[in-house]
Amino acid sequence: MTDANLSHAALDRFLRPRSVAVVGASDKPGALGATLLTNLANNGYSGAIYPVNPKRDEIMGLRCYPSVDALPEGVDVAVLAIPRAGVLDAVRGLAARKAGGVVIFSAGFAEGGEEGLAEQHEIARIAQEAGLVVEGPNCLGLVNYVDRVPLTFVETNAVPPGDRRAIGIVSQSGAMAAVLGTMLLARDAGVSYSVSTGNEAASGVEDYVDWMVDQPDTHVIAMIVEQFRKPQRFLAAARRARAAGKPIVLLHPGKSSAARESAATHTGAMAGDYKLMRAMVSRAGVIFAETLEELGDIAEIAVRCPVPPSGNTAVLGESGAFKALTLDLAEELELPLADLHDADSPALRAALPPFVPVSNPLDITAQGLSEPSIYTRTLEALLEDDRVGTVLAGIIQAEPITCAIKYPPILAAVDGKTLTKPLVFAGLDEGAEVPAERIAALRAAGIPWFPTTERALRAIARLTHWSARDLSATDKPALPLAGLDAVLGVVPEYKAKELLGPLGLPFPAGRFAASADAAVAAADAVGYPVAMKAQAAALGHKSDAGGVLLNLADGAAVRAAWERIHDNVAAYSTAIRLDGVLIEAMGKRGLEMIVGAKNDPEWGPVVLAGFGGVTAEILQDVRLLTADLTEEAVVAELMKLKSAALLKGYRGSPALDVDALARLIVTVGQVLRAEPSIREIDLNPVILHPVGEGVVALDALMLVD
Repeated sequence: MTDANLSHAALDRFLRPRSVAVVGASDKPGALGATLLTNLANNGYSGAIYPVNPKRDEIMGLRCYPSVDALPEGVDVAVLAIPRAGVLDAVRGLAARKAGGVVIFSAGFAEGGEEGLAEQHEIARIAQEAGLVVEGPNCLGLVNYVDRVPLTFVETNAVPPGDRRAIGIVSQSGAMAAVLGTMLLARDAGVSYSVSTGNEAASGVEDYVDWMVDQPDTHVIAMIVEQFRKPQRFLAAARRARAAGKPIVLLHPGKSSAARESAATHTGAMAGDYKLMRAMVSRAGVIFAETLEELGDIAEIAVRCPVPPSGNTAVLGESGAFKALTLDLAEELELPLADLHDADSPALRAALPPFVPVSNPLDITAQGLSEPSIYTRTLEALLEDDRVGTVLAGIIQAEPITCAIKYPPILAAVDGKTLTKPLVFAGLDEGAEVPAERIAALRAAGIPWFPTTERALRAIARLTHWSARDLSATDKPALPLAGLDAVLGVVPEYKAKELLGPLGLPFPAGRFAASADAAVAAADAVGYPVAMKAQAAALGHKSDAGGVLLNLADGAAVRAAWERIHDNVAAYSTAIRLDGVLIEAMGKRGLEMIVGAKNDPEWGPVVLAGFGGVTAEILQDVRLLTADLTEEAVVAELMKLKSAALLKGYRGSPALDVDALARLIVTVGQVLRAEPSIREIDLNPVILHPVGEGVVALDALMLVD
């Protein structure tokens, strides 16, 4: 894939073509070219159509052209419904005929071996030279629903969104793009454009997302991506989307992949590709979905409701058991519920019969069957309550007669009014016979309908968390590291501390020693008792090699330790030659944490922080943070650790100096932002002391390119 950005003018021409060539046109049922021509005809495409087939004079009443070389100049889009063998020559010919873009259905390029990869690279080269937009290869094409232009071999009725808010679909998988489109259209959700990018030879998801951000007919963008090939460009597009008020919802398979790049540090091993991507993309304002169903659910709420869910949610229900289940699920999802009681909710209290207390979730029992207006009164009270950001109605639908009792008073709560917060309807009884017109009436009123409350709550939670994100960045500048140009590769502890210490990173008092005499002198200067640590670039995990000796009380103990530590390392590996040892003062005990950082060549810097020590890689109780967070945001992230209770003071232990740890993390981020040549930094363990007593990083390791 090329690095050149596609202009919006080129994408306008490609996605709103006034002329289309179909290379491989046919009228044989089931042929890709036949389905494409039928799609264009059935959707009333009014532009020029140029079928290309050397064996036919006309197809479906349209004049056929014998080759791409015979096409008129300046065709906006050519769709290649031909085998891979003919693709490269066709692309060359279309570039010569000044075509605007090419859609390549064929597979077998980069995914098919070296020859296919070479052909894909050549397609990219031609596209860049000619200013040609290329979608694919190995894609299902695109659908412009707004103008009813289906350039795909999937039979498509391109229903325009009209005046409705609409969702744009961008997916590397053509099959999943088609599935998602079917899912959304079945819910009567508007879809504006659907693009499947396939192998992304010369255009990628970031190009189409960036274009959709500027389209007034696209309000939400739903994505399915397996790999971001241009991370920085996508992050820039995502930030533009957030600023424009257009949520991006992303489904990204791959979090369970066992294929991890080997790393020299704890940080590298734990900051795997998926986790790093997720931290960066979340920071850019993207909402993650965990399943295809959830992707559709989140996108539907985002596009149908007047504003995204935010703040506290209120739940209207008809069952005490449902109330308990909702409380459990809300806690699991970390979805905040509004705190509502009789004493502080006069409007809601007045809407309820005496035997129903105000609570959240609210249980109105079966009262609605005999007094349907209770739905109207309670929903009006909840929608007008400033403490409530989102309202969910969890309703037992049963069958058409029950629906006829319940749906009208629910709709009456919003009739003639402009919704200013989300109202979501969810059934408790999936499979209940609900007349289609009842669901359609809800959707027409801006109320999403879900068959289960679990799905609705999960989607509401994702959007609520997104609305609450603090995307502000630190105002602290990047911190260049003096002397960095003198090191390369794995930087051992003593050199790493020499480099990082002047920036204020807290290390124990210590000195490097290259001989036994120097070690004794260093210990005398530091003050007993001391620790001795073996030092060599090849010795990443010193404790495994017996390379750490503690509580050395005097000079004689230091001399003996010098001999012992060399013997231990030699027994561990004869290939390791020590530079010397690091002598450091023994410190008091505290809670072991880890702070590290990784400068990814594509995604940029990320900082890892969490509970450390020798079990860090086993427990992985860590958070991945972008390197631009404020100290306050870092503290908030640390409090999301699974063992965060230990930081606050647990069972009589004192609260710990989390602010000092946050300052250390921010400083590491400043260094990474200034020095892209630092691939990794690993501080493990970092000893965290009680409030006011700070932190101390006992070990340090760096990897420098």
